[in-house]
Amino acid sequence: MRPPGQELQLRTQGEWGPDGPRYRVRNWLLHFLFLFSAGLGHEVFYITCLPCLHWHLDPFLCRRLVNMWAVVMYVGQVMKDVLKLPRPRSPPVVKLEMRVNAEYGLPSTHAMAATAISFTLLLSAPPRIQFPFELGLLVAATLSSLVCLSRLYTGMHSVLDVISGALISAAILLLTYPYWDAFDRFQLSSAASPVVGLVLPLVLSYTYPELDHYSTTRGDTTTILGAAAGCSVGYWVDHQLGPAFEPQGALPVALPALTTDALLRGAARSALGIVALVGTRQIMKTLSLQVLYFWYKVPKHEEEGARKRREIEVPYKFATYTTVGLVNSILVNRFFILLGLL
Repeated sequence: MRPPGQELQLRTQGEWGPDGPRYRVRNWLLHFLFLFSAGLGHEVFYITCLPCLHWHLDPFLCRRLVNMWAVVMYVGQVMKDVLKLPRPRSPPVVKLEMRVNAEYGLPSTHAMAATAISFTLLLSAPPRIQFPFELGLLVAATLSSLVCLSRLYTGMHSVLDVISGALISAAILLLTYPYWDAFDRFQLSSAASPVVGLVLPLVLSYTYPELDHYSTTRGDTTTILGAAAGCSVGYWVDHQLGPAFEPQGALPVALPALTTDALLRGAARSALGIVALVGTRQIMKTLSLQVLYFWYKVPKHEEEGARKRREIEVPYKFATYTTVGLVNSILVNRFFILLGLL
């Protein structure tokens, strides 16, 4: 009997060798499609594509997505480490990703994030941007489905993991949707917003459930909460200073025309923005780690392993990604204005 979720895996599974799985790809189009779709749940996607909404389209939409992304990912990661349900066994499945193999399986946070991002954007965009809602619904359903299927194809989740993730994410969207506007007003206007936006994610990072072995879930969750904290404080500061960029004209505005000038400016903004965020990440990661190694007197030869200790992993990741969020939400668009790109 086939293990759950292996209908797609059987298309690529081959023999097992002494050093791990050997498989052959029979459909390269599906192979690369699902590998690309799986990548939509990784850090590279979040640090590039989500900020592009802020730089190119509407900071309001980016703010909504970051808020809901942080909520559903925190819920999903905690559920994984509380329920402790294993991923599919290998063999018989072929696992095409190994970084998160030590994590538990249910629910699939890729499925949760894809569902949340796709449908938060769909629900938030109509008052801001003119577009055919039916087309948006089709795109949202397609993207979230591709990410869900990719987790089956890569052997990282069962069908139950994926369906549970999508349903939990949908339930969170349904329960929180009536309060989105009220939270927007609090986040931008309340004097308590920067304190809550910074302290609450930091507390949640430090109180993340402990496991009897090291898993990437705590570090990944701290990364997400740190980025959300930086963005939240940054959105408040940006609102007090006067937003650097807002859609021009009566809402909902038409999508901008794809002229040659607009494409070149957009490409320049994307390139410079990504360099700014990646550069900020590298500088802050290096500085925070060196400070923590010095504070905890970590010998040079133990530094790599020491990163997994909570007293080092949580503050270095939180400080790094909080700074990335601040740079994205306050500085980048103002830098574009100085360069005449916005």
